[in-house]
Amino acid sequence: MSTAILERTESVEELVNKALSPHVWKDHLEKDLMKFWNKPDAYDLDGALFPTYRTNKGEKLPANKEEWPEEFKAAAADPDTVGLVEPEYNFVRAHSRQTYAYGIAFHMTGNTHYLELCRKGVLALVDALDGNYGMFVKQRKDTGEWDNDRRLRTSQDLAYGITGLGMYYFLTHDVGIMHRIIQIKDYIFSVYMDDGKGYLTWLPKHEGNSEIQIVAQLDQLYAYMLMITPSLPEPYKSVWKKDMKKIADILITQFYSEKYQFFWGTEDTSNNMALGTDHTDFGHSVKTFWVIMKIGEMLGDPFYIDFARPKIDKILKEAYIEETGSWARRFNADGSLDADKEWWILAELDQAAEILSIHDPSYYNYLNNTQRYWLDKMVDHEYGEIWHMVSAADDKPVLKYPKSHNWKTSLHSFEHALFSYMTAARVKGETFDLYYALPEWERVSHRTVSPYMFFGNVVSITRDGSVRNMPDGNMLYRISFNGLH
Repeated sequence: MSTAILERTESVEELVNKALSPHVWKDHLEKDLMKFWNKPDAYDLDGALFPTYRTNKGEKLPANKEEWPEEFKAAAADPDTVGLVEPEYNFVRAHSRQTYAYGIAFHMTGNTHYLELCRKGVLALVDALDGNYGMFVKQRKDTGEWDNDRRLRTSQDLAYGITGLGMYYFLTHDVGIMHRIIQIKDYIFSVYMDDGKGYLTWLPKHEGNSEIQIVAQLDQLYAYMLMITPSLPEPYKSVWKKDMKKIADILITQFYSEKYQFFWGTEDTSNNMALGTDHTDFGHSVKTFWVIMKIGEMLGDPFYIDFARPKIDKILKEAYIEETGSWARRFNADGSLDADKEWWILAELDQAAEILSIHDPSYYNYLNNTQRYWLDKMVDHEYGEIWHMVSAADDKPVLKYPKSHNWKTSLHSFEHALFSYMTAARVKGETFDLYYALPEWERVSHRTVSPYMFFGNVVSITRDGSVRNMPDGNMLYRISFNGLH
């Protein structure tokens, strides 16, 4: 493997001056992302869920395959992408991620229309609960029938089913939704955590499935636990912190490669513990490291911070392509770089660099280039949202990957915008505003609210009136922060 070494030639002052300002990221959210998601084709329910599939223009995918646009015809015809398109279903995970995105949009702008869309998505997710058995994962569009075989539901799917609920709870502290989240989380840990084997299983543990997937562990942390644990009351907060530590230890002991200092994606056979295999890439590894680092900060345990921080730095050096000012996807099996641009991997690498930049602005040696690459090359400036894949050969989108499919909606693009907004304010030494809709009886302070996945100093709290159609007499709060950490 070759390691790209970044030449750090600019002073910190020059890097900070060149860094994009916070308002760039608010504009990006409104003009690039909401252009695609703030339209009836996106948020009118298709049966019980938001439509999973929309064309690259943002229109609902026609039922007649003969009328499909070229990107969906190409996806369905290619063995690499055919699994992204199952047009007979809408997927709960896609709906949940879209719900989450509307919450992020409200969090950044205070526009209560976005909160109403988030709540609309949440009520649909409540209807997708399967009694004492967690949550459904997909629904047939023609009959409205939910999947009914619990044995085929993965722990990752159930985790992402919580994502939209988690964002809404983070913003509103809705106790009823909190108990729904706890109900599903307890089901996941009861049915999928195999203490004998020492990890969360992919399918229910009594099914005897041999797959050992990093995402079965990681996405419990990433999809909901890291987001909402600081907002939970006791005793739930302490229980969740203990469970988060347990999963962090599983990730380190079961999936970490000391030789390469990154994580294997799967561990069911020795053939999968190799470069170039599924989920063994810069995105999964750097996300796992920054999540572990964030857990260390939340727990006040320096072991996890000291374990993760230098390895994030190593991955950033390896993934950076200085000639183009962009990130690579992964190492190929022969150790060469796969330089094509997959949207979520670029987002995770930017976010990892942004986290480190909080205490070391020299990481803008990367970010001043990679963030601009994102805005210039990854954004569909005509119709909005982010391309799934951009070819390194010509910096053009690979159109056999639709912008909206059963594994790509809005989660990574919106989280990337929020991280970039908050950390831009940090590096520029500015305050930044975030919005919440909290019960009128709640005493709001730094002890009850924080920036998404971070901590910050509360500069001011402004109550801007009531929010309509909310069950707890919720009030709109604009909270100004600085000192993000």
